[in-house]
Amino acid sequence: MIGIPAIRKEGRAKVLGRARYTDDKTFRCLLYGATVRSTVPRGILKAIRFGEGIPWKEFTIVTAQDIPGENRVAAIVKDQPFLVEVGGMINHAEEPVLLLAHPDRYLLEKARRAVILEVEELPAILDIQSSLDRAQIIGGNENIFKELRIEKGDPASVWARAAHIIEGAYRTGAQEHLYIEPNGMLAIVAHGDHEDQVTVCGSLQCPYYIQKALMNLFGLPADKVRIVQMETGGAFGGKEDYPSLIAGHAALLAWKSGKPVKLIYDREEDMAATTKRHPSRTRMKTAFDEAGHLLALDIDFILDAGAYATLSSVVLSRGAIHAAGVYRCSNTHIHARAVATNTPPSGAFRGFGAPQSLFALERHLDVCAAQLGLDPAELRRKNFLKIGDTMATGQVIQEKLDLAGLMDRTLQEIGYTEKRRSFAVINATDEPIKRGVGISVFMHGCGFTGSGETYLASVAGIEGLADGRVAVLAASTEIGQGKDTVFSQIASEALNIPMELVEVAQADTKVVPDSGPTVASRSTMVVGRLVEDAAYAFKQALIQQGFLEEPYTPELFREAVRRSHARFGTVKCYTQYHKPPHIEWDDQTYRGDAYPTFSWGCYAAEVAVDTVTFEVKVEDFVAIQEVGRVINPVLAAGQIEGGVAQGIGWALWESVEWKGGRMVNNQMTNYIIPTSVDLPRIRVAFLENPHPAGPGGAKGLGELPMDGPAPAVLNALQNALGNLRLDEVPMTPERLLECMEVACG
Repeated sequence: MIGIPAIRKEGRAKVLGRARYTDDKTFRCLLYGATVRSTVPRGILKAIRFGEGIPWKEFTIVTAQDIPGENRVAAIVKDQPFLVEVGGMINHAEEPVLLLAHPDRYLLEKARRAVILEVEELPAILDIQSSLDRAQIIGGNENIFKELRIEKGDPASVWARAAHIIEGAYRTGAQEHLYIEPNGMLAIVAHGDHEDQVTVCGSLQCPYYIQKALMNLFGLPADKVRIVQMETGGAFGGKEDYPSLIAGHAALLAWKSGKPVKLIYDREEDMAATTKRHPSRTRMKTAFDEAGHLLALDIDFILDAGAYATLSSVVLSRGAIHAAGVYRCSNTHIHARAVATNTPPSGAFRGFGAPQSLFALERHLDVCAAQLGLDPAELRRKNFLKIGDTMATGQVIQEKLDLAGLMDRTLQEIGYTEKRRSFAVINATDEPIKRGVGISVFMHGCGFTGSGETYLASVAGIEGLADGRVAVLAASTEIGQGKDTVFSQIASEALNIPMELVEVAQADTKVVPDSGPTVASRSTMVVGRLVEDAAYAFKQALIQQGFLEEPYTPELFREAVRRSHARFGTVKCYTQYHKPPHIEWDDQTYRGDAYPTFSWGCYAAEVAVDTVTFEVKVEDFVAIQEVGRVINPVLAAGQIEGGVAQGIGWALWESVEWKGGRMVNNQMTNYIIPTSVDLPRIRVAFLENPHPAGPGGAKGLGELPMDGPAPAVLNALQNALGNLRLDEVPMTPERLLECMEVACG
């Protein structure tokens, strides 16, 4: 079953409208929830007043005083309150202050607008530089949530003897996830004489993250907090940590009211209040010899974390580790910081920090190539990592790696050499349409950084069912990426049975073990390998029980499972993650094997830009990647195409506009994303190199396609327009006009 385009497991239900999402589920006596939020970015909450004309006695009202446990979201750092207390600090606009519930949605919205927050407003920090200047100390250690350094060799010893020293500064903006389905949760609380039970169903990525947060919020043990994933309409990282907050809000309203509560954001609230991709600023200093070999690399990488730490430490780690890219350099220094600002917290987003740092590096390589008089592809070729080379963390490249071959395939597919030559002739004329082609070469680490997988110690299992089928038991969630289908293919391959005999259990903390979060390109490679191992163990259990002999047919396997179930009841086989013996990592020094393996990619973009209207059109795009063995070619290609579309949107259009710390274009009419007519045909190909740690040789691929499009597009823009300093995304028409005006003096 591995390597074939199996049909999506959940596809039929979604196409026929049978899939049940959070807002489809209802109960008698259901209440609807709403959140009252701050409108100022920083201040002290002095009082809460309730306006006239509202029957307030009909409402369930929850403030921070009603919280039975700890008023802090249990995450990496417990710094974010579920609700701001009277007398407490407001740290960003849209911060939750009060919760309301009522059976009438329309009266509920009227009531929300009638709540008056009295706030003593304080000076706010709204950008990276102001945070670094420490005009106000607002969070972390002097506005720094996380700081790390990666050291290799001694860059300071190189500058004096280098033939060329080239510097640059690059910025990336926030990006809205814009998943199809906004955030939503439904909570039920059962109060008993000796115990309470909290159950939350919703649109989410990580059920065990939410369980941990609610255990802390209510002071309950794990067996009294149940989290169930409903059908989830997309996530992209936006439903990793934020659902802990909204789940807590829905559960608090259910706790106080004694009735089921549904809390569903509309699109405007979802866009304004939830996490975004971290804005970034990267400063690079590079040294080259006369031939163009990279001698030293000094990188200052900064992320805007927003008001609370959330997942910024792990986003920063990944961004820093990827900052040196796919290039050999004996002297590297990377200084990385995540700083606090009074904007809504930044969070996880597909790529997890790597798109920001890789954008800076891959743009900088084209800037360097222009100054060195080299073709951008040739400069890269001179400096590619090869087997036996060490990366910035000291990790040794031990797997087969042919970045030059990967790039050559991409250049050939896009017609790079011919187009660069012909476009140079066209662009020298007075025609307003200029054309260019650009590339990026990059990697993405598979799984959690460093010791993250060891810390998680993920578990997955296989269960025999009474009807002779088997179920995959894992907390990994289906969020549109095809996880259910891929896990079914892995299990059916290991058990040598058709996919029809494999089902995937719903992600429910009462049913499935903690296999870790659905993030970091880990579901297929890490959890899929646990599923594969559990399937082998389950088959061996049937053989040892005497119910199965090899070789066998699907009918004999199904009969063996039935007999085992009849004899012993439910039979489950679990496997747990154990660190491969060759992986060594030091969390303190950031030295060692940052990831068990990497996926690699080379992307090429062809663009046309109108120098009158400054409209940019991506006319061709080639995405070639090596992701180990491809389990499902159709799903894999879909992941690449979707990631490239998001990357192009981030590069050219998706500009989050802030005013006073609030997102002001929080509607789909003024937050611009690409539609199908705005995108080129995305040509996708895979170069397979099976990896022994993955199921069937697979590696992670979901985040890789977010890393390469933005620098490829802007490199193509530079090729079209000459040596402009295109150092920021999104490169909207307005910003492009500014860059051209600067270039023209």
